Amino acid sequence: MADEEEQSLKLFVVFSRAYGSIRKKIEDDIRNYDLNPTEFAVLELIYSKGEQPIQRIGEQVLIASSSITYVVDKLEKKNYLERKSSPVDRRITYAELTRKGKELMDDIFPAHRTFIHSLMEGLSPEEKKDMLVLLKKLGWHAEKN
Repeated sequence: MADEEEQSLKLFVVFSRAYGSIRKKIEDDIRNYDLNPTEFAVLELIYSKGEQPIQRIGEQVLIASSSITYVVDKLEKKNYLERKSSPVDRRITYAELTRKGKELMDDIFPAHRTFIHSLMEGLSPEEKKDMLVLLKKLGWHAEKN
């Protein structure tokens, strides 16, 4: 059992360091576009999925609901997002990309996607498939405990 626990600790350290290295590189890339990672995550969500209720953006990009208004305000001031009231429920406000926001994402997202791919090229396509299966399995197990 001690060897297995030691291996689990080692796995955690290696996983954490790998994730930290990748995250730092991606955050540096995002900052090249004069955005912070949270702003980029919100723009990418709306770019990929279309307009989103502001109340749900936080849970989609894993930020506190108290912070989402601040981020949306900043993106609105940069003219990348606009708020739009729901035609069926006045309690719901949507965030959608402006023309400037869509043009920005059309311009930067392909390069960002390519950059992420370059970071992942350390694994073969088969290793990536295996890694996806294993990380999902690990995440599901962690959620159950």
